[in-house]
Amino acid sequence: MPEFKKRQFLDFEKPIKDLYDQIEQIKVSAEKNKTDVSGYVQTLEQKINDTKRDLTANLTPWQKVQLSRHPDRPYTLKYIDKMTENFIELHGDRNVKDDKAMVGGFAQLDGETVMFIGQQKGINTKMRQLRNFGMANPEGYRKALRLMRLAEKFNKPIVTLIDTPGAYPGMEAEERGQGEAIARNIYEMMRLKVPVICVIIGEGASGGALGIGVGDRVLMLENSWYTVISPENCSSILWRSWDKKETAAEQLRLTGPDMMRFGLVDGVVPEPAGGSHWDYDEAGRILKEHLIPIIKELKQIPAEKRCADRIVKFGKMGFWNELPAEAAGV
Repeated sequence: MPEFKKRQFLDFEKPIKDLYDQIEQIKVSAEKNKTDVSGYVQTLEQKINDTKRDLTANLTPWQKVQLSRHPDRPYTLKYIDKMTENFIELHGDRNVKDDKAMVGGFAQLDGETVMFIGQQKGINTKMRQLRNFGMANPEGYRKALRLMRLAEKFNKPIVTLIDTPGAYPGMEAEERGQGEAIARNIYEMMRLKVPVICVIIGEGASGGALGIGVGDRVLMLENSWYTVISPENCSSILWRSWDKKETAAEQLRLTGPDMMRFGLVDGVVPEPAGGSHWDYDEAGRILKEHLIPIIKELKQIPAEKRCADRIVKFGKMGFWNELPAEAAGV
């Protein structure tokens, strides 16, 4: 994890930063005067933990969106590293190229071989450009589908880790069939014979998320979001400006509890105090503890029933009203 001096703080995390600054000043003064301040530092560290919990207990939807994008937040490969052993990354869609925004491969999760697939953002400017900011091209989704079929061939469970602002919207992506690639993935994931668990670990935007988001169980991390459009883009469409992004985030109902209420996800996974960016080890441990029992549960269900339940699950999503024929003018 980044050292304190290299950390980046969001506006509402300023109370935490102030406490860390205070500790640094006390340590410098203690070293200069040769005094023991360990007790006072310990008290401040406890206050930091309490402040983290207090700050994240009542976050607004927009603040959760900000946390989901925190530059220190762990991405897909970090979760894989903290949860698994013997990860072997597999590359390429066997057609165009290897999309660096989509990663995947086999790894051992508590002794069980699992196929992990997810979007990967970069940890610095150079890597963000290489990973295309987590926005996959069509070959990224075709690569994901190839790995899913490979997992099905060897009868291994699949875990997808979703963290994307959306599929790449460039002209070349559309020319190579971006919409078809995502639609194909949704269709094929419905029919996979192996257990599939999807976890939104950060941003879950639009079809870019749905392209690897169809599973027997769909989970969200506490400070992630999941909706059809980002708050900024929603604001620009409705109000012709990004200034209403906080209002848009509120109206989109994009947080975990909202998604649970709508029946779009099956559970919300808690994060370490203050968010996953404060403790990678703990974040990985918590998610791992949620995944293991779900995999064991799904493996007990016959493949045909899993597929049928998956189709029913997604078929029931949404709200609609049916008008009588005469009211509809038919």
